[in-house]
Amino acid sequence: MSERDRLDPQSRVPLEALLAMMPGGFNAIADITARREAASGLLTAVAAGIPVNPNVTSQDHFAPGRNGAPDVRVRVYTPVAVSDSATGLRPGLIYIHGGGMILGSIEGEEQNAIMLAEQLNIIVASVDYRKAPENPYPAGPDDCYSGTEWVFENAADLGIDASNIGIYGGSAGGGLALAVALMARDRSGPALKYMMPIYPMIDDRNVTFSSLNVTEVGIWDRAGNLEAWECYLGGEVADHYAAPSRATDLAGLPPAFIDVGQMDMFRDEDFDFAMRLNQAGVPTEFHVHPGAFHASEIFAPDADLSKRIWSGRLDALTRFIAA
Repeated sequence: MSERDRLDPQSRVPLEALLAMMPGGFNAIADITARREAASGLLTAVAAGIPVNPNVTSQDHFAPGRNGAPDVRVRVYTPVAVSDSATGLRPGLIYIHGGGMILGSIEGEEQNAIMLAEQLNIIVASVDYRKAPENPYPAGPDDCYSGTEWVFENAADLGIDASNIGIYGGSAGGGLALAVALMARDRSGPALKYMMPIYPMIDDRNVTFSSLNVTEVGIWDRAGNLEAWECYLGGEVADHYAAPSRATDLAGLPPAFIDVGQMDMFRDEDFDFAMRLNQAGVPTEFHVHPGAFHASEIFAPDADLSKRIWSGRLDALTRFIAA
């Protein structure tokens, strides 16, 4: 049985269509600029049929970069619905997009941010960051931390309750969300209420069972992951902010929710990290979705499995916000 034969049948249909159009997937495109354009074009095409949501407005802001770095773009999504009548403030969520540290954009995941803002009646701040290989580590985590600090410092002006802000990110965005949480803990920085790193990219060593055996699904497999880490690290040795799996002390991090697909190469590194969070006393909920591949809920949004994945996340976010 091939790896793709083990995928959820509904989720596999759009994946096979993508691979028929783009044999080998995105990582088969050698030129990084062309690869970014292909990924962006696909996400734009997926979003093209979605009407503009009149219930959420957006505005770009710019946070000062760290140590002379360029300013960091932060797009803030605000629901039109009435905010808390007592304080006039809403809960906030910092959103960090994915892309293996080399791809991705705020625009590429805008529909997710809008959906979260509308369904949860929260303000979502989507933070951009510089990509490798042009801007290797620590550019990405530094930018995400700068954006997070800015959101906390300007929370009241944005209509956000600074005591009720979490952080969310998928794939590379999940790894960056964990990096920000570790930085905030170590620097006595912003007090994140919770974190939701989704199938996070967190281990540059690539030695787990799933990282060695998930090699040909076609979305994010071993060869592409090795290349991405090489671009991101630029020949340097990873520390625990670059690769959160390397962190030896996880105590003091905010409560966590992590989910990952059974057919995702990050499955086992994420499982190990979730177990170590629990052992460190961090309340952590962890889910493995049988038949799901990396980001399958994005590539197959209409599949029943994708709907269950999003339902679980929304339920967890609702509980985090209300806690």
